[in-house]
Amino acid sequence: MPKTDSTNLLQFIDVLLKHGNFTRAAKDLYISQPYLTQTIKSVEAELGVPIIDREAAPLKLTPAGRLYYQYLTTLENQKDQFRQQLHQFTAPAHQTIRIGILSSLGYYLLPLFIPAYAQVHPEVKLNLTEDIAERNEQRLLHGELDFLIGQNPETVAPGLTVHERGKDGYYAVIPRTSKFYQPQQAFINPGTLDIEALLHEKLVLSPRGSSIRRQVDYLLQKYHITPEIVVESTNTFTIAKLAEKGLGITFLPDSVYVQPDGDAYNLYPLPASLLSLNYFIAFANTHQLSQNEQDLITIFLTNLEASLAEIASLSPE
Repeated sequence: MPKTDSTNLLQFIDVLLKHGNFTRAAKDLYISQPYLTQTIKSVEAELGVPIIDREAAPLKLTPAGRLYYQYLTTLENQKDQFRQQLHQFTAPAHQTIRIGILSSLGYYLLPLFIPAYAQVHPEVKLNLTEDIAERNEQRLLHGELDFLIGQNPETVAPGLTVHERGKDGYYAVIPRTSKFYQPQQAFINPGTLDIEALLHEKLVLSPRGSSIRRQVDYLLQKYHITPEIVVESTNTFTIAKLAEKGLGITFLPDSVYVQPDGDAYNLYPLPASLLSLNYFIAFANTHQLSQNEQDLITIFLTNLEASLAEIASLSPE
């Protein structure tokens, strides 16, 4: 591969594609046009193929150029990961903690404890990897992450130490378009509705494979119901808003706060025996925790407990 610095090359190509010609690109980069031209030619000479289609107006990458661009991008990402990993050894006072979490879970869970942790440890950088639980779990086992945050720890792989927050319940959002809607009621008293009948209504759900959907699918299978799902979304916020606007009933964990509004929808707490989840934070058994990391676990557990207790206090007994 060419020996030219990959960071500069990536920048040169980005600006060249942005402007579509060498003259404007060189001006934007504060270098001479001959220098930019010669740099690209040197790369092409080392690769043995052109990477810029000079017949196109504006200029664009050749197929080989697109492949080379992907190579440079991958190389830069690997450099960034290496620097982040090395940083804990070169500057231990500025530790980086790498956390894996499902994006739909992080949306409402991270704000409950990350700001508090940042206040206690402003010197610690938090690096988030938002991906499906299975891939983040493998990253944790291979040392690419320090912590995994998830729900339902009974499915966690061996080799991980798990700290559980405790079980949380679910509630249904019942819009005014549903026959079960009760006018002017922010909350419907627990135990007064038939859950099987609710599941026969139009539903707004997360897609199969998500933690919340697995919980709901358990009920659908229990009652042998083929659901009428109006729409699916990986974004919990979207699901809640669509239900509030009358598209269908949805089921959300207590940690996902929905502002009560009896004019538009009811909130109906479900029995924990039907639906519940358990948030957890996990790390590899072989990982020796620093004090900063121990504090992260403590703040995760205590702040989440306090936040969810506050949400629960808004619901009727």
